[in-house]
Amino acid sequence: MPTQPLEISLGETIIFALMAVAMVALAVYGLLIARKAVYSVVSVIFIMVGLAVLYTALEAPFMGVAQVVVYTGAILMMFLFVLMLIGVDSSDSTHETLKAQRPVAIVGGIGVAGILIGVVLGAANPAAVGLAAANANGNPVGVAQSIFTNHILTLELTGTLLIVAALGAMTLTHRDRIHDPITQEDRAHQGVRDFVTDGRHIGNKPNPGVYAESNSSANPGLTAYGQPLDLSVNRVLQVRGQMRTVGQISPATVERIATGTGVSGPSTYGVTGRATLAGMPGELAPDHDAALARLEQLESGADVPSAREVADAAETTAELTDKTEE
Repeated sequence: MPTQPLEISLGETIIFALMAVAMVALAVYGLLIARKAVYSVVSVIFIMVGLAVLYTALEAPFMGVAQVVVYTGAILMMFLFVLMLIGVDSSDSTHETLKAQRPVAIVGGIGVAGILIGVVLGAANPAAVGLAAANANGNPVGVAQSIFTNHILTLELTGTLLIVAALGAMTLTHRDRIHDPITQEDRAHQGVRDFVTDGRHIGNKPNPGVYAESNSSANPGLTAYGQPLDLSVNRVLQVRGQMRTVGQISPATVERIATGTGVSGPSTYGVTGRATLAGMPGELAPDHDAALARLEQLESGADVPSAREVADAAETTAELTDKTEE
């Protein structure tokens, strides 16, 4: 099919010059000057937009749209989101982790520059003919015909390279477990042990206080003895100094606790039995390790007294001890 020489207008020349200078400047800034990875990604985003403009100016609008949608709108946005999740405030470390990294980079840069200069000087510059013939059936059809006919081997090799790169990244980032995984049963046993040894509460934290005068998450709850519970208020509110005192919330509650009138505070001393409320004394912590040992003996088929028999024996021993002391 005969081709017509492509005529490039002055406006297209100016656009190409401006975009070329801007893209090179952004590449230098993002690669050599910027110390934060997010700045480098933003620079690459603008470079990809510049490539889309150049593709459109070169009569390849489909490639320009694909450049924006696929690279800028999908891949680079994913990179940016990953960097946002990792953290954009921390600058990259200037410490070189690889020995002789800088001399090797300088030698490699000089070699690449020499190759590029040789390619530019040895390249032929035929007259531009445009893409009118290739786009006779439309630019997407022309791109598809070119990829799946003349460049089918290149496409397959590129796909294979991407698959190998993905598998290599998964292999390099895989790490063996240093410690055995902690199961839910192990966490439950450890929680009971912490309760036995340190008195750490194993249940849910108490809720914030609800009073007739106020209802807010900054209000601490009260124990059965009228003491405020710091655990009932969110830690962030405590750090900000927004946690309120009982006197600020309900002076009537403070007066009732101080005077011993009502259903809380000193009026409950000796009246309210033991319970499992936060701040209220309860039964002694069980011997968790002994209970686990008994469970293992039971599972092994040994003749072990039941938990009820052990409790009855403990009560009998306590009663005999009390009688002996009397």
